Amino acid sequence: MEFVRAVIQRPREIAWFWLLLLVFVHNTERTISASNYLVGLGSYDITGPAADVNMMGYANSDQTASGIHFRLRARTFIVAEPQGNRVVFVNLDACMGSQLVTLKVLERLKSRYGDLYTAKNVAISGIHTHAGPGGYLQYVVYIVTSLGFVRQSFDALVDGIEQSIIRAHDNLHPGSVYVNKGEIVDAGVNRSPSGYLNNPASERAKYKYDVDKEMTLLKFVDDQWGPVGSFNWFATHGTSMSRTNELISGDNKGTAARLMEDWFNQKSAARSVNENPRRVSNIIQGAQGNHHEFLELAASFQSTSGKPVTKYLSIARRVRSSLRTAERPSFVSAFCQTNCGDVSPNVLGAFCTDTGLPCDFNHSTCGGKNELCYGRGPGYPDEFESTRIIGERQFKKASDLFTSASEKLNGKIDFRHTYLDFSQLEVTLPKQGGGSETVKTCPAAMGFAFAAGTTDGPGAFDFKQGDNTGNPFWKLVRNVLTTPSKEQVNCQQPKPILLDTGEMKLPYDWAASILPVQILKIGQMVILSVPGEFTTMAGRRLRDAVSAVFKEKVHVVIAGLTNTYSQYITTFEEYEMQRYEGASTLYGPHTLSAYIQEFKRLATAIVTGATVEAGPQPPDLLNKQISLLPGVVVDSTPLGVKFGDVSTNIPKNSTFKKGDTVTVVFWSACPRNDLMTEGTFALVELLQGQNTWVSVYDDDDICLRFIWSRPSKLSAQSHATIEWQIPQSATPGVYRVSHFGASKSLFGSISHFTGSSNAFVVK
Repeated sequence: MEFVRAVIQRPREIAWFWLLLLVFVHNTERTISASNYLVGLGSYDITGPAADVNMMGYANSDQTASGIHFRLRARTFIVAEPQGNRVVFVNLDACMGSQLVTLKVLERLKSRYGDLYTAKNVAISGIHTHAGPGGYLQYVVYIVTSLGFVRQSFDALVDGIEQSIIRAHDNLHPGSVYVNKGEIVDAGVNRSPSGYLNNPASERAKYKYDVDKEMTLLKFVDDQWGPVGSFNWFATHGTSMSRTNELISGDNKGTAARLMEDWFNQKSAARSVNENPRRVSNIIQGAQGNHHEFLELAASFQSTSGKPVTKYLSIARRVRSSLRTAERPSFVSAFCQTNCGDVSPNVLGAFCTDTGLPCDFNHSTCGGKNELCYGRGPGYPDEFESTRIIGERQFKKASDLFTSASEKLNGKIDFRHTYLDFSQLEVTLPKQGGGSETVKTCPAAMGFAFAAGTTDGPGAFDFKQGDNTGNPFWKLVRNVLTTPSKEQVNCQQPKPILLDTGEMKLPYDWAASILPVQILKIGQMVILSVPGEFTTMAGRRLRDAVSAVFKEKVHVVIAGLTNTYSQYITTFEEYEMQRYEGASTLYGPHTLSAYIQEFKRLATAIVTGATVEAGPQPPDLLNKQISLLPGVVVDSTPLGVKFGDVSTNIPKNSTFKKGDTVTVVFWSACPRNDLMTEGTFALVELLQGQNTWVSVYDDDDICLRFIWSRPSKLSAQSHATIEWQIPQSATPGVYRVSHFGASKSLFGSISHFTGSSNAFVVK
């Protein structure tokens, strides 16, 4: 009765209540109807073999994987109309997309989903890290230094991509996508400025910089869960880690992704103490006490002898698995590659290692030799610090754009895809004074300047950039493999041909001739999937040409190194200079014009609703692959030593401060026995209470390094060195370092093991 009396006595308040309720319901309905997309994101481990396998990118046969800086991942977004089209974009912490990987992923998707996901609407792109295991491409020229095809590298990618797409598909819910843009001025410089300067002055005058400084970011918001991820595109090479690095790493873009995901998850954990949070110092508490009490606690935990465990323990102990709940999707953030062809993250410039002076401007040489000219990153001479800094600069801009994103994508989802034979593609060009002429692309070929490398990773011998004549001696060597035809020499002019890869067919194709081109469109967002590395000006011309086709205002980004790999694409003028990028533009001087022609054709088809032909199917060369990399024969330890035993321990009663490095060495086994997918080889644990160890850092953290070594190349014995650089965010308390591994017996069986160090104190 009191409630009824109150209602009667307060009619004005009740009227306002119902009015506000109606407004709320109206706005809610409008929000739901505005979320006209389904949005899903997923992520999965693609870390390949961390031992014995040559790394992809620098083509340095001495750069062989020997541990992990941090793990590699495939990150996927799917955006779909509830009853219509959908698109899939996969970003790989890998050097580039692979035609064979793409073909096999599509086969698996067809088996699982039918015609829902096909070559038309699935894009698989690489960030261009030069610190990932190689051997997963199908063409000969890209697997020479890896001793042929490496099935373990290939399977890790195919399996991980498939799983990331499955997770994204299973996470599809009503949601929205927002776009935002902003500049990063200190994360890339032009490493071939003399090539860029050969572009017309009138064209260069339209731009403030000689590299693209703009980041374009997509923010994905689930109607139920709120923000669930972001993908962005920004141009800078994955070469902060040098050609001598031997630790698997996602380089600066992988670093940025890890920072962004942890940033969001830490914010979420701080907002909800009921979640099982990650190691945030003001949320996770270690053992309570002063320094003396910590030392007493640590003294009671001595190193554990190596012991057998199940293969799943390293997965269960992984730090970020604790972030997942049965309902909420994991936050996924990807830092994608775009037109990075001539963009270096080594922003301090290129200098001679012998004199310290700047390298020659036109040829990037020192005293006529390219081997001494190296770019310097912002953390020089520490490549890990340079990687962190360039990654952090991208992360900071991405987090700002993510927070302030307000332009919502609206409109239809569409896509077009075709395969083209770039070895003989006819291109129609306008002629000065009117009319047009028809030219052709060429079979693939690499110029002499390709062997000179770049300031990010110089080559060897007497090759140099800007060489448009070639060397008689190396031409003789070339002719042993194949002598280019007169027609090919004329077609590729002014490139002097070092390797005529497009006409080399033994034991199978050395380079691709059939390439995919693809457009994905989500409302006003247009993604151009290109199978190579466009230079800055080449990318600008392509984006402008495609933008002009669409009637409405669109945001056009280039997704570089997507679906397959065909090296570089320069402008016609840059090609004439024959620096590294021009020498690596495989299909001749009209390559860019061919791409512009064909992408305009795809864009026009989207605008008009026309279909495009599928084109010639690229070859599947899996059954022709040759592998010369020997397998793991057996692992062993000295008599009386177990796998997982500590070889070099932390002294008892040790205390470290933030910024120090903790080092532990374990008796280990070859990491190729088990890739520890979605698990970890290295682990730092924090003592909670009196006897509970909580995982706080693992293979996914840039502060923790897993370094594997053997005393000699043929030795069956090996060590795992784990280095933890204690971050400033570490919680004071009692810690220990643990190692997980898998050994192979003489009979071929695999046994998993673990071991832990003495406990120690961080103050």
